[in-house]
This record gives sequence, C-alpha cells and structure tokens, in this order.
Amino acid sequence: RTEISPEALTTMAMSDWVLAPLLLPLRENANRNRSTWLQYCPLCLGEDESPYFRRQWRLASRISCFVHGCGLRDRCPACRSAIAVFDQRDLVPQHFCVRCGFDLRTARKVSVKGGARRLERAIADIFRVELARSPTTESSTAVRDVVSRVLRASAATDDSLAMSLTSLASMARIRWFEQLAGEPLDWLVADKDAAVTHRRWSILAAGGQDRLVACFADFLDKCQARPRSRRLIRRGAGGIGLADLLAAYRRVAGDRSSSKLHRDL
Repeated sequence: RTEISPEALTTMAMSDWVLAPLLLPLRENANRNRSTWLQYCPLCLGEDESPYFRRQWRLASRISCFVHGCGLRDRCPACRSAIAVFDQRDLVPQHFCVRCGFDLRTARKVSVKGGARRLERAIADIFRVELARSPTTESSTAVRDVVSRVLRASAATDDSLAMSLTSLASMARIRWFEQLAGEPLDWLVADKDAAVTHRRWSILAAGGQDRLVACFADFLDKCQARPRSRRLIRRGAGGIGLADLLAAYRRVAGDRSSSKLHRDL
C-alpha cells in the first residue's frame, strides 16, 4: 500500500541491525537514573529545516553530538519527561515535548570532556571499520564482540554502575565515558589477532579513523618532501577521506596504476 518495496522497508527498521544490542530500551516510565528511549542534540534540531531524530542517537554508546561536540540529552529539560515523539496527542513537529510542549531546540548545551568524546568517536569508528571488512559474517562477528565488550565494561570498571550501559541515563553514561577515558583500554582493543589489536589501538591513539587517515596522508606527503596544503578537519563530519589518502599515496608512488594503489592499500 505504501508502494515501498519490502527490502527498502527492512533497511528502515533496526531489528536486524548488528548494533541492535546497544539500542536504548523503550520505557513507559523512567526515573532520573534510568535510560530513556531516545536522545537528541538541541543544536542539530535547531539547524534542521525539518527537525528529525537521528538513528545513531538511539545507541547507548553515543553520548555526544559529533557535529557540535555537546552532550546528548534524553529528557525534556522543562518537565523531565522522556522524549516520546510517537505519543503525540496533536499533529505537531517532533521537536516539541509531547508532555509540556517545550521546544527542545532551545535546551542548553551539555558539556562533555574531550577525552570522553575522543573515546566515544574511537568506539564508533571501530564499529565502522569492522563493518567495512569482508566477508560479512566475519565483520559481524567482530562487531558483536566489540558490542559485548562495551556493554560489559560499565559494570567491570565501576561497581556503582552495576546496570548495563543501555539502562543508564545519558548523564550517567557521560560520567562513565569521562572516567573510562583515563583508564587502560585493553578490554576494548585486545584481540587474538595482532593486526586487529594494532588497528584498534591506532584508531584510539589518533582519536578516530578520520584523524588516523589524515595522519597517514601527512606522513606520506612528508616522505615526498611536499607537504600538502593545510586542511581543517570538520568536527563530526568526514574530514580527510579516501580520496585525499589516495592522492597523497599517488604522489609518493609515482607512476603506479590506480588499481595497484587500491590493491596496496
């Protein structure tokens, strides 16, 4: 009836998503210390032509906005109710609280320490890199392993956080990430495959996959003694991409064919 194929509808759902164990649970009532179903960034909603809630905001492993660097909220700051856009009594835009009508775009920014944001981004990039590997079954197994480590880590690192990460309110998860950022992270990166361990450590050390690629591109250009023009890395967006890396590699490698460059990488 919608004239949308079953395949397209399936991709719009999250039930078969490999990161589904990290989804925040839907609760009819949640006290102050318990998680709620949905998080949001007020600045993102304010910049949207038609405000909408991002899929990534459902993940318990996300505590901040990668675009604006502020913490995600999971409640209306006016009435402290959970965000329940599906429970509207009237047809109003999603960015208004269904309980009191507060405009979520005007909520104050929540601060998150830089170390916690770098760790959060590194975890997200480890997921992204593992999902990009082939074959698919191997990458899914690796992602599920990292997901289980992240879910277990909250209780393992702090006795006061006996609940699973998905059960914690946004502010509690922010505090957990800030604490965790200053402790050893072997629980996250250690793997029986030394190459996997090295790759994850590299992502953590660089503060994310995009910054790691940027450092590698800089290194290649220095080898060629032709520093590339300085580029700003946008917070939260793509930053230095594969095209920049290939361009730097091509300058170093000389006349190698494009296919050989891809194969080498």
